[in-house]
Amino acid sequence: MTAYQRLEARFARLSHLGGAEAVLHWDSAVIMPAGGAEARSEQLAALAVVRHELLTAPDMAELLEAAAAEALDDWQQANLRQMRRRWRHASALPADLVEARSRCNNACELLWRQARKDDDFARLTASLTEVVALARQAADIKGEAFGCAPYDALLDQYESGLTVDAVDRSFTVLQDRLPGLIDAAITCQERQPPLVVAEPVDTARQAALAQELVAAVGLSSRHGRLDISHHPFTGGVPDDVRLTTRYDDADPISSLMAALHEAGHAMYERGLPPQWRNQPVGRAMGMAVHESQSLIVEMQACRSQAFVDFLAGRMRALWDVSGPAWEADNVGRTVRRVSRSLIRVDADELTYPLHVILRYRLERALLSGELAVTDLPGAWRDGMRDLLGIEPPDDRDGCLQDVHWYGGDFGYFPTYTLGAIAAAQIMAKARVGAPEMDDALSRGDFGPLIGWLAQNIHARGSFPDCLDALLIEATGQPLSEQDYLRHLVDRYSD
Repeated sequence: MTAYQRLEARFARLSHLGGAEAVLHWDSAVIMPAGGAEARSEQLAALAVVRHELLTAPDMAELLEAAAAEALDDWQQANLRQMRRRWRHASALPADLVEARSRCNNACELLWRQARKDDDFARLTASLTEVVALARQAADIKGEAFGCAPYDALLDQYESGLTVDAVDRSFTVLQDRLPGLIDAAITCQERQPPLVVAEPVDTARQAALAQELVAAVGLSSRHGRLDISHHPFTGGVPDDVRLTTRYDDADPISSLMAALHEAGHAMYERGLPPQWRNQPVGRAMGMAVHESQSLIVEMQACRSQAFVDFLAGRMRALWDVSGPAWEADNVGRTVRRVSRSLIRVDADELTYPLHVILRYRLERALLSGELAVTDLPGAWRDGMRDLLGIEPPDDRDGCLQDVHWYGGDFGYFPTYTLGAIAAAQIMAKARVGAPEMDDALSRGDFGPLIGWLAQNIHARGSFPDCLDALLIEATGQPLSEQDYLRHLVDRYSD
């Protein structure tokens, strides 16, 4: 075997181990009995160590160097580049730190579920303090190894080449423009507020329609499933995609939108190049690209009036509901309503970036030591008041609402809003390339949209070396707020 072939075999094994780890994570969030928490943390820690040892084996540097001298085609060269990137991140950290982080992060995440339910942040302070300390240690080590700021090293884990400077540039533009757009949208909507959808819809009926819509976005029961968890997420592997959502009898439309959001992630996973399925170049480009695909489905397509016309009819038929509140024009006003609300995952397009900006500021302060974990609830309330003009009444709807920090995911949040910017940019180009798209959406047909995305985004895997490179290929320009702001003005202004 050549050096490159040996690397391919090793990374295929790493992919399979990562897939097992992903399914174990899904199991712990969906069906694992509470008594299995300690054993599951140990299992995941053991897998993390095995993967780390494989990725940092003594011969890896030599194999990477030898493979670079071999005759490789373009995709193999891109695969080798992605291999080197993963090895670089892994080899920077000692195995004992990897094991400690995995064990600590999993234990804290499992503890978070009950703490959030009980609105008991104090129960988490010791565990989260350890999570933050270990994340800070990893960031410092990687920052020194890579010659960059520690937080930049964390950003790079989720989006190749992403830096604080780039995030700050985008967030400054949004923070300047969004408050005025939010005020204008709320004023406009006050003239014709949506009728309240007050009729409860039980979980069984919601789940039936959610399953139908997820299938329409391309996830068949042969290659995926939709379940319930505390926090909606997508896991598993491309041939076995695990989606979760949560249902609220009093707010059934929100539950559908959460399922459609996760279906967008599944659509991307299923569309990745199958011939590179277990290689780094065949994986998703990064979390900003991943989020762009979920938001193209949930926000760009499924909150358009074209799709809402179809959706309202399906809700009336499958849920046996009727009346003015369930007509398409009111459903459209409902799903596009702008309000200063507490919960990020339920936020509208205009206020959502401000939720992300808050988390970005707080996690940087936590990692730098400027903010102590014990002061997080108060800092959260202050930030919500400053950015959105509201204050959470408790920690359940404040700093306990998201799982990310309790699972050790720092540097992740900015990709949500960068993904929203990319989604608008990609969708603008897709509408030109597939002009029949809106007519199809009015029939519940995602075919033209998925077809364009499959060719221009999904099939490219991680062949481009960064988000900007992919966007230049697909849209002709690097990431820009222009299409995003135009979309917001067109959808939410008079």
